Amino acid sequence: MKHHIEKNRLLKKQRRAEQLAMWKELLGYSREFRGKIIILAAVMLVVAGIDVIFPLMTRYAVDNFVVPGTVEGLGLFAAVFAGISLIQSVNVYLLIHLGGLIEMGLVYRLRERGFNKLQRLSFEFFDKKASGWLLTRMTSDCQRLGEVISWGIVDMIWGMAMMGGIAVVMLILNPLLGVITLSVVPVLAVASYYFQDRILKSQRLVRKNNSRISAAFSEGIQGGPTVKVLTREEESGAEFDSLSTRMRRTSIISARFSALYLPVVLFLGSVGTSLALGFGGDMIQRDIITYGTLLAFISYTIQFFDPLSEIARVISELQSARAAGERVLSMIRSRESIVDDPDVIEKWGTLVDPAGREYSRILGDIRFDNVGFTYSGGQRVLENFDLHIRAGQTVALVGETGSGKTTIVNLICRFYEPTEGVIKIDGSDYRSMGLPALRKNLGYVLQSPQLFNITVRENIRYGNLEAPDEAVVEAARLANAHHFIMQLEKGYDTLVGEGGSHLSTGQKQLISIARAILADPGIIVLDEATSSVDPETEGLIQEAVQRVLENRTSFVIAHRLSTIREADRILVIHQGRILEDGNHDELIALQGRYAQMYRQQFMEEAEFRLMGDAG
Repeated sequence: MKHHIEKNRLLKKQRRAEQLAMWKELLGYSREFRGKIIILAAVMLVVAGIDVIFPLMTRYAVDNFVVPGTVEGLGLFAAVFAGISLIQSVNVYLLIHLGGLIEMGLVYRLRERGFNKLQRLSFEFFDKKASGWLLTRMTSDCQRLGEVISWGIVDMIWGMAMMGGIAVVMLILNPLLGVITLSVVPVLAVASYYFQDRILKSQRLVRKNNSRISAAFSEGIQGGPTVKVLTREEESGAEFDSLSTRMRRTSIISARFSALYLPVVLFLGSVGTSLALGFGGDMIQRDIITYGTLLAFISYTIQFFDPLSEIARVISELQSARAAGERVLSMIRSRESIVDDPDVIEKWGTLVDPAGREYSRILGDIRFDNVGFTYSGGQRVLENFDLHIRAGQTVALVGETGSGKTTIVNLICRFYEPTEGVIKIDGSDYRSMGLPALRKNLGYVLQSPQLFNITVRENIRYGNLEAPDEAVVEAARLANAHHFIMQLEKGYDTLVGEGGSHLSTGQKQLISIARAILADPGIIVLDEATSSVDPETEGLIQEAVQRVLENRTSFVIAHRLSTIREADRILVIHQGRILEDGNHDELIALQGRYAQMYRQQFMEEAEFRLMGDAG
């Protein structure tokens, strides 16, 4: 029992230390706004001070004008009161203006840091994290932190200064009545401690379920056509309903704790006011205090517990923001599994900050020396793998799904790194050349090309931002894309829509090939660029691909074997090993696995054409 109590005490101490470290790290993002924060804090102190003065002004008016029944000196009093009110109006404008600047700046910095981190993280990270998970952290979680930290500073400084000022003035006006009125504060402190832990736990569950719902939204939008084709609307609705129900349940629990906390604060405030009225009324009867003093005490008790309720609200929101902060920082702190050594970074820069360095084009001689690779989940893909590709060769990779084709290509691109052995490019360990230099020399044409919701011109220029318009048009001509681009409504200035939704698959593929041509990489990877297009577009793409492959080391992940007959080498990959190696004619003559695959595909395509002709 004693050991259990000690363990819980240590756990609580550790959590407090972690919480302090988290807020310290988050506040570190607001360093550049330090000047504005200092000014805001000063403004809030003045606001609190003036709020404390107003009841004293009321006390003076009651004792010097109302009770005596005179107006002598009232004009000067009114002028002073108006002047103080004007100053307070200016202060309120300043606090809203500065608070807004700090909020927007902090949100911007968090999102900038998060986005830069995402640019540096490897494929391994994105393999494990759903897009909805990332979107929640970059949008709602960052926004929540910005709001709570900036306005939390405002409310906390104002509330604490206000409460401190009121307590001092009450004790000066009448120490006994002041102590009696403030006797409820310790009870409130205990209630706050009780509720904040429960609010935090419930908010963590809310944010977790919110992330799951965002991921479900993202998947539902992207997978809408698949859901309709498989007529899974009812099942998908039921799955989403389950997530929504869980979110509703946790949100109600969180709201219940918050709803209980604020009434407790208000109730204790009412108790304080009642004490002031009861004991203060008796003191008036005994001529210990004036009517103005009692009225000031009543005003102060109401004012005292108003900032207290605001602080209670901020504490509640801080618990919610703490959950959001933990999630944002968990993303920002994510370990970068693919990083360069410090001396390599000094020479070549980083992917996010290449520092304007010029990178020479690599020749493309690639060698795998006794390479092994295991995914983080424990799946072993390559073992004692050796391969030498001479500069300028076109190499096709074929094999069943899961054989290791994509892994080999991803290792060459350094999206992953070997767990054993070394990969050399142009005779040197490719880790010594730096990520920016390697990626600048890479081109990747995907089976499902990724276009951005910008113009055709900007999409082609994406791989070489400094390319002039003439070079963009020439790249489009070489990719056989110029003709259809000129038929678009605004030509090269036509917006392609989200993911290129305004274009056909073949058109998107031609634009992605134009982008690769303009980037002029030393190594290029093609993931079956013609698998989802009509025969006419396939011919245009094949012709464009041949231009892309000229004088470059290239890798083609082949699904349709008829498209790789001209490759210099064809590697048949099976369970992470090279089963066969040669050109098309050599492998057909070998009568092995490749020949079997080729014959099977040839017969399937012939049968498909016959069925099409018959239809």
